[in-house]
Amino acid sequence: MSYPSDLALLIDGTWRAGATGVTEPVINPATDEVLAHVPHAAPADLDEALEASARGFAVWRATPPLERQRVMETAARLLEERREGIARALTLENGKPLAEARAELDFAIGVLRWYAEEGKRAYGRVVPSRVPGMRQTVISEPVGPALAFVAWNFPAVNVMRKIGGALGAGCSLILKPSEETPATAIAIGRALTDAGLPAGVLNIVFGVPAEVSTHLLASPIPKKLSFTGSVPVGRHLQRLAADTLKRCTMELGGHSPVMVFADADVDKAARMAVAGKFRNAGQVCIAPTRFLIEDAAYDRFVSTFVEAASAIRVGNGLDDGVGMGALIAPRRLSVMDELVADAVGHGAELRLGGARIGNSGSFFAPTVLADVSRDARIMNDEPFGPVAPMVRMGGLDDMLAEANRLPFGLASYAFTESRRTAAALAEGVEAGMLAINSLQVSAPETPFGGINDSGYGSEGGVEGLAAFLRTRLVTETNL
Repeated sequence: MSYPSDLALLIDGTWRAGATGVTEPVINPATDEVLAHVPHAAPADLDEALEASARGFAVWRATPPLERQRVMETAARLLEERREGIARALTLENGKPLAEARAELDFAIGVLRWYAEEGKRAYGRVVPSRVPGMRQTVISEPVGPALAFVAWNFPAVNVMRKIGGALGAGCSLILKPSEETPATAIAIGRALTDAGLPAGVLNIVFGVPAEVSTHLLASPIPKKLSFTGSVPVGRHLQRLAADTLKRCTMELGGHSPVMVFADADVDKAARMAVAGKFRNAGQVCIAPTRFLIEDAAYDRFVSTFVEAASAIRVGNGLDDGVGMGALIAPRRLSVMDELVADAVGHGAELRLGGARIGNSGSFFAPTVLADVSRDARIMNDEPFGPVAPMVRMGGLDDMLAEANRLPFGLASYAFTESRRTAAALAEGVEAGMLAINSLQVSAPETPFGGINDSGYGSEGGVEGLAAFLRTRLVTETNL
């Protein structure tokens, strides 16, 4: 199935080109071919989207939650019917294997369904009054039109977490997906409009990120910003949002430690870690990225990890048997080259990979670096790629000190059979999400978010719905 050629902006219920006709190419990272051209929104288009979102909000907030749920559930069924075509487009624009694209779309559909149901439970409460004859009612209501800026690494899930939370709460939304992966977001938008979502409730725009974000954030119409992306960009957007006092949810970068203790099932932990590390070629904000291994388990863990990683077949995500696809663009290859060279220069041993693959496409071999110095860049900067640094560690105190050394606090992982160690980790690890003896930190019904430099606020769970709600108090007194 070919990549869709009808890429368009969605403004006030209409799919259309940008006012100036400016476009940019969408590149297949596996083949370097141009798949299509995505239109840019001109300032006039953005202004129309802002006005449409205000009108759409007035309609959607007045729509009963049961009817909102019906529209969202209908869209979920349409996405299921179109699953294969959307998954193939996702692989073409993002590079990940088709099996991963299908799983991502299934997760995104689950997110939409969960928010559709949970939106019916945005309850307020009645607070007993200290004054006779007074009734105190706390009301939860949609915060208003919202903005969402989304990264390219999960074109379906990143988009759906924003859309699901906003629509479930009764908000309208202007969504700016990545220009590198537009078709998936557009397919989700088409399913929602085909399901009967009123005009203006969802608007989708593309363009030069800095220009689009500056224009939209300067408007007083949106009351909320939800962003998924890097720490520096998140800080910049937060400063822009401050001028109009927009509420923000910031899901930013991480540098997730994996703490492997000697009492763990080391072989199982290593194989599980390989599956997590090289998913989406390591381009995952919660990917395991710093492997901290207790000395007694170090050699076995590294050898098992290398053995499992060496069996991964790298190639075009549409080909059968491919376990890891391309990185998103050539710029990421250069970063991988630099990280590997720097680590080796600091004394690390290259145990696997370490080089680009082929002369076309953005492929990099699954890479393992042993005995990596803490001074190496890869131990301090999020790699966001298929390079795994291994570090020999002491006991619990040493592990905790290294896990918490960096300012990031998104996800952390640990493998241990000791209940005492697990309890100490749950108490001591500075991260928004911690998984012990698994890599599972994300489900539609659980909060997803970081602390410290990894941002604040949550997507998923009741917390994700609350991010799009505001609270008001109404008191009534009998006179």
